[in-house]
Amino acid sequence: MALTLLAFAFALGLLVTFHEFGHYWVARRCGVKVLRFSVGFGRILWQRTDRRGTQWALSAIPLGGYVKMLDDPPPGADESASHEAFNRKSLAQRSAVVLAGPLANLLLAVLLYTGLGVMGTLEPAAILSAPAAGTPAAQAGVADGDELLEVDGTPVHSWNDARWRLLGPIVRGGEITLSVRPADGGPPRGLRLHTQAGDVAPDGPDPLAAAGLALADARPRLGELTPGGAAEQAGLRAGDLVEAIGGVEHPSVATMIEVISAHPGEALSLRVRRDDAELTLEVTPRPAQDGQGAAIGRIGVLVQGERPMVERRLGPVDSLWQGVARTVEMTGFSLRMMGRMLIGEASLRNVSGPVTIADYAGQTARLGLEPYIGFLALISISIGVLNLLPIPMLDGGHLLFYLIEAIRGRAVSERAREAGQRIGIALLFGLMSLAFFNDLVRLFS
Repeated sequence: MALTLLAFAFALGLLVTFHEFGHYWVARRCGVKVLRFSVGFGRILWQRTDRRGTQWALSAIPLGGYVKMLDDPPPGADESASHEAFNRKSLAQRSAVVLAGPLANLLLAVLLYTGLGVMGTLEPAAILSAPAAGTPAAQAGVADGDELLEVDGTPVHSWNDARWRLLGPIVRGGEITLSVRPADGGPPRGLRLHTQAGDVAPDGPDPLAAAGLALADARPRLGELTPGGAAEQAGLRAGDLVEAIGGVEHPSVATMIEVISAHPGEALSLRVRRDDAELTLEVTPRPAQDGQGAAIGRIGVLVQGERPMVERRLGPVDSLWQGVARTVEMTGFSLRMMGRMLIGEASLRNVSGPVTIADYAGQTARLGLEPYIGFLALISISIGVLNLLPIPMLDGGHLLFYLIEAIRGRAVSERAREAGQRIGIALLFGLMSLAFFNDLVRLFS
């Protein structure tokens, strides 16, 4: 729980502060006087004032931050002081200041993805399992052990990369072209996958799995052996990679355990790879009893799952290009999902609140630095996209008023702004209520 709260507070603090720094940086470039930049909310714990008169503050509640600007000049202010007021700036300058916040979040996502590319990541190879009968993948001819090479002509380098490339096309529906290499190392072959537009819900089925595309099961590798056990007596060693058992080729860890359990006292043929050599041995599981008293087989070995892994490490330029491309793709995907929710083609269960976000923050933090950085990038994109929505009270709502001002040639009246703000507050309240409701449903279901 402590790690979850810490990871959530750090994520929200970083992302919102970066957002506000975007407003601050452009405001300063446009000559707007910034009165305060606060990291956190509530009681001020520490502060200092710089030579431009901006108060930099650290506040007690570390869940974001805010920028306070001089909106209107004080009574009796001279021309130079009046020129520093936000509302005295040109339409282009005001729009730039407002737009800078969401763009800062998108820029942060680019930097985070770029950092992941430079750091390098160890990811599962894109080896596919046998698709379930009747799924689009089965109908397209995907076979067990196929290595996915390309999606719609774009090379994929790992399973994580493959999921990224496949998710959007599968959700949209239509034809997807795949290039796969068979498990026996033969020449690549092209496949055409036809899917129907589907829904994505946090607690719903995985769209890729529903299409029949799933990562191959981990292969069993032997760990510590029980001294004098059946495995040791059969000549097995720690580190052996199991390729077949009892006539089952390329078994998963679960399948291997099932085969051993089902054959107490019966000899089983076991083919393993040891270093570069392939060996066939015979092991006889010793009878034991499970919790219900039924006879099961045991060979006295710790079985571990292993998947082929690939390391993805890019140079600075390629990492930056990947960061930009991934941010653009995720931004487009987020906008499409919002559009589908508006017209009823996607479930409103996709709207998540702070409880779900905190849960994901904790989960990714426990998995390691790389997943947590990826989580930060996704949430940063979400904050940027959300703030661009044309809802009064959000940055996008201000930009909507500025667009109307540009078309009409004069600013929107104060009365219209107040009405818009009331509508915006109602919409945001409804959105927040839906998010909290979804969070509670996931928490108690």
